[in-house]
Amino acid sequence: MPHLLPDNGPQRAIAATNFVNTIGSGLYLTAGVLYFTQAAHLPAAQVGLGLGIAGFVSLAAGIAVGHLADTRGARGVYATTLVVRGLATACFLLAHSFWPFVLAVCAATGAHAAEDAARSPLIRRHGGDRPQEFRAYLRAVTNIGVSVGALLAGWVVQVGTHTAYEMLVIGNAVTVGASAVFLVFLPPVTSGHAVDGPRRLALRDRPYLLITVLNGIMAIQFKVLTVALPLWMIQATTAPRWLISGTMLTNTVIVIAFQVRASRGVDSPTAGGVAYRRSGVAFLVACSLFSLSAGVPAWAAATLLMTAVVIHTVGELWHSAAGFEVSFALAPEHATGQYLGVFGLGTGLAETLGPTLLISLCITWGRPGWYVVGALFALTGLAAPLAVRWAGRHEHARQGEVAALAA
Repeated sequence: MPHLLPDNGPQRAIAATNFVNTIGSGLYLTAGVLYFTQAAHLPAAQVGLGLGIAGFVSLAAGIAVGHLADTRGARGVYATTLVVRGLATACFLLAHSFWPFVLAVCAATGAHAAEDAARSPLIRRHGGDRPQEFRAYLRAVTNIGVSVGALLAGWVVQVGTHTAYEMLVIGNAVTVGASAVFLVFLPPVTSGHAVDGPRRLALRDRPYLLITVLNGIMAIQFKVLTVALPLWMIQATTAPRWLISGTMLTNTVIVIAFQVRASRGVDSPTAGGVAYRRSGVAFLVACSLFSLSAGVPAWAAATLLMTAVVIHTVGELWHSAAGFEVSFALAPEHATGQYLGVFGLGTGLAETLGPTLLISLCITWGRPGWYVVGALFALTGLAAPLAVRWAGRHEHARQGEVAALAA
């Protein structure tokens, strides 16, 4: 990253909260499912069903909490989501049957989904002239925190005892809840002024909803390296299995090093549309190379896979930069939390439906499925600039109406 620490105190407080929070996320993402199956002794099918229910339940949390952050003050609402997730995570220790597990994981997942929406007004208020660039910085910090948590989770998995898994849950709960402490150093953000139909303002913005849908389709790419690629490497290629860790490490390092730099060139909604298009092309090329890695010698498979991972990660940088720019630039300042909560619906659907879609196409169908997925990303990228232009015209008309009313 170009700068290890942000320039001002509020940005440092937000970054510290994000870093400590994502250490807990790294613990859970790496070994959370193993805790439920190995320590809580829940059947894998029940764990999968419960996580799916939680994913759908959490979709609406972002909109409601985002509106609350806009009207009641973002700092307190954001802190509350962190504390609630910490407490819900601690309840995992009591989840030894299906319904207690579902309740606890729904509460934790819902609070997690609400965090971005509650944090968005803080990023806009304290992010300087380019809050989108600060959001890119936070994504790099997120990758560092998740990596630290993943390393700690690796020790838990290696030990494999019931006590070790309980320590994982406690560590996750403590880091998430404790991250709220840093928000004390933030000045409060005043609530936004009321507007006509505030609870449904973002849901009535059809161009913004279209961009949300397109971004959600593109967000399926986040599951390519974590779901589809490991299964593909094991089942369809002769590449060494240790390369799975190498692909994740490569992706993480590139994101940490270049996400801020990639976001600097995406400084307008129009540039965001272009970045969406570039990312779609990059994902198409990467998916094609993933497909070609089957049925070739191990050295060739490894070369194709690592090349594809680098290209995919470049597309990921462009996709993330586009999302940061478009989601903020096209959201009214007084409804930032609500709009970003709506924008998170697309990512939430990708989190919920993406793994099943990728496994069905890329793993069950095989090589042709990779081309279908790549084409889906490319077509979505081509449609994004058109949607961004429509949203720009809509935003311009809305600002004209506001100016007329003010006059």
